[in-house]
Formats: sequence, structure tokens, C-alpha cells
Amino acid sequence: MKKLLALIIVLAASINSIAQVSNFEKDSIYIQQVEDHTEPDKVLHAEPLYIDLIRDLGARKGEKEWNLGLGLTDNLKFDSYEALIEYEWAPIDRLGLEVELPFTFYSPVNGTEKDSVPSNQLNSIKIAAQWSFFVNEPMATSMAIGYINEFELSDFRTFGNPFFKGNVYNPFLVVAKRWGNNFHSLIYTGPMIEQNFKTNKFHTTYDINTSFHYMITGTRNFIGIEFNKTFDHSDFDMTIRPQMRLGIADNLLIGIVAGIPVSRENQRLSSFVRLIWEPNH
Repeated sequence: MKKLLALIIVLAASINSIAQVSNFEKDSIYIQQVEDHTEPDKVLHAEPLYIDLIRDLGARKGEKEWNLGLGLTDNLKFDSYEALIEYEWAPIDRLGLEVELPFTFYSPVNGTEKDSVPSNQLNSIKIAAQWSFFVNEPMATSMAIGYINEFELSDFRTFGNPFFKGNVYNPFLVVAKRWGNNFHSLIYTGPMIEQNFKTNKFHTTYDINTSFHYMITGTRNFIGIEFNKTFDHSDFDMTIRPQMRLGIADNLLIGIVAGIPVSRENQRLSSFVRLIWEPNH
């Protein structure tokens, strides 16, 4: 009887030890997959879902990703439906490139006259580049600079007259830090300089986007929040975007975002869904 009791105690201790190791491994398995020392250094960071990055920080040559986004915004006089398709890839280590086509469609509400609603449009042709100039695995920190050039197009009502109505110049800086294995923070900031070709006038705003995420142990899933802040001379707008990302398959993810404006001057609640496909992941 004493031998049997001793055997049970030993087995229980072994099972508990195995469970602890298993939990630790689950907590770090995805980080280990990303931060593979046989390749250039890379730190795992949670990427915000609404104002997303051009490519992962510390991108490695050959990485690529397709994104399909769908969104709905409840404005005061009309609803706007957002759709985008984008392709991003890394031709060399640390450099990410992206091409994006964003569309917006409008629908009047509350008896609003159709003529007073903006025309549907392909908003622009966006091309972008991002260079990760600092990647430190021991510090779990990455930094990058980038540039987005947005060729603004005329709406469908006057499409082609002119074809390009303006341009947006958008340099930016990204700083990201992971705290332990699960907590992530990121700052994405830079000016947006809009040029109107017809008047040749420039209008500048400044964006500061901060995000915080918690990545679920042993998965690529996370929950988090974005704070999208825009300074326009004396005006300040902020939208809070709680969000979550779920892995559907090994190379397929879905992100779900809600938008809550702090001031409801022009719009109310919004929602956004992003489908992320990583070929050959």
C-alpha cells in the first residue's frame, strides 16, 4: 500500500511538471517560430488591424500577404461602405512594399437627398514602402520608417475629369515593443500632406496612432485596442477601435474592429473586418 501511494505521488509530481513545461512551451512556441536565429533577427509584434503596417517589422525576404477589408461607417446624413484590397511583400530583408486600392460607396439615410451624398469612388492608388532600421530581440523592440504615396482619383460621377485630382504625401515612423510574451504596444505616427492639383494648395494634418494588444498564449490570436488620433490645426479627433484577431487556418486570419469616435461631429459608430491571407505561410 505504501509503495502504491508513493508511486501515485511520483506520477502526480511528474504530470504536474509536464503540465508546467507544456504551458511554458505554448506561451513561447509562436515567438520561437518567428524569432528564428538561423535567419535575420525579427521580433514578434502584434500588428494593429485598422491602421496596419506595410509589412511585419523586421520583414524577411519572400514574405507576402493579401488583405481584403470591408467596413461600414454610420455618418449623420449617410452611411459609407469601405472596401479595400492590398498586397504586401518583402523583396529583401527588412524592406516591405505595398500596393492598395481603397473604395468607398455611399448610401443616404433619414430622407437625405441623393444629390447631397458624395459619389462612390475608387479613392486612390496607394503605394508604400517601410524599412525596419532597428530590430533587437533581447529588448523585444523594433523601429521602422516608411512612406505612403497616395494618388487621389476623382469620384465615379466625374471620373477621368480629371483622372488624378490630388496627391497625399505620408512619411511615418513606427516604434513597437513587446512586454514579456503576451503584451504588445506600438506607436505609428507621421504627417499627411494633401496637395490639390486644381488649386495647387496644401493641407497638412498629423496622425498619432497608438495600440495595445494581448496575444493569447500559444496562438496567433489577440485582443487589443487602437487609438487613432488626428491633429488638424486647432481641431483634434480621436477614434477608439477595440479589436480582435482570430486564426481560421494556418495561413488565414480574420480581424474584427469596432470604431467609437470620441466626438460625433461627422460620424457615429463604425465597424471593419480584415481578411488576411499569407500564401506559403
